[in-house]
Amino acid sequence: MIKRTLLALTIALTGSIVTQAQRVGSSPEYVKALTANWKGERFADGRPHVPDLVLERLQNCTLEQIWGYLGNKGYRNQVEKNWIILKPGETMTGRVVTAQFMPTRPDLDSLVRAQGKAEGRSQKGGINIWPIDILTKGDIYVADGYGKIKDGTLIGSSLGNAIYGKTGKGVIFYGSVRDMQELKDTKGFNAWVKGHDPSYIKDMTPTAINAPIRIGDVSVLPGDVVFANEYGVVFIPAHLVEGLVSASEMTALRDEFERVLLQQSKYPSGEIHGDWSDKIKNDFRAWVAKYPKKLAITDKDLEAYLAKGH
Repeated sequence: MIKRTLLALTIALTGSIVTQAQRVGSSPEYVKALTANWKGERFADGRPHVPDLVLERLQNCTLEQIWGYLGNKGYRNQVEKNWIILKPGETMTGRVVTAQFMPTRPDLDSLVRAQGKAEGRSQKGGINIWPIDILTKGDIYVADGYGKIKDGTLIGSSLGNAIYGKTGKGVIFYGSVRDMQELKDTKGFNAWVKGHDPSYIKDMTPTAINAPIRIGDVSVLPGDVVFANEYGVVFIPAHLVEGLVSASEMTALRDEFERVLLQQSKYPSGEIHGDWSDKIKNDFRAWVAKYPKKLAITDKDLEAYLAKGH
């Protein structure tokens, strides 16, 4: 009796594992496990709901500030460079929805299509629209197209407009797009891609949605936050974004204040660039209090920063 019970339990567990492995879209429980360090609100799909205000503040950061902060936290492989950018000069931030594409083989493609149908995914149009169907406001569609350019165009102008309509954002593809000229005319939409081609997508299968993917040298998780500009793209773990933004804002304020002091020749440059004296700290407090723009940094943040002996 005990052997039968153990056998039945083994079969049930094996079946559960196989069923999970066959999923195209990750379960909310799996996404929550991937992003367990996030303690705030979440979307229904399990992804962290990083507040819009934080995403807006992130746009004021620089790639170097973000790189430095993440490196100090042990995240040393978060930046990917060398992109073709649809509209250089713009900065894009948002929450990641991931998709992984692989070269088509008939048996794998049949399995993916059957599983997608079981998950209630659209049976009209190409299956490359499945990741687009789940996008929401503030999302950025990030796809691993394994660098395929010809016949690897994950979207054209029609899907690009559909993405912008859902998200108000753009895309980041380790792959290609078509209709670059028309996409450039879509106001508000931007794209970081590895190439573009007039061909249609061919022989590519979306094997995973909202699962970990690789973008160049970076491992990307669903719910990460993207910072993308003309200097590169960085993927930030959701639980680090708010602290990063506050630290970057403080660094930017200090840099601006130091330039003011240097122009005034009020203190020797060594005192300005080194650990501040109490007198310089008091000057900084007074300068911040009169800052002409609204700051997200609180008095508590300011005092905590100064207490660290900068």
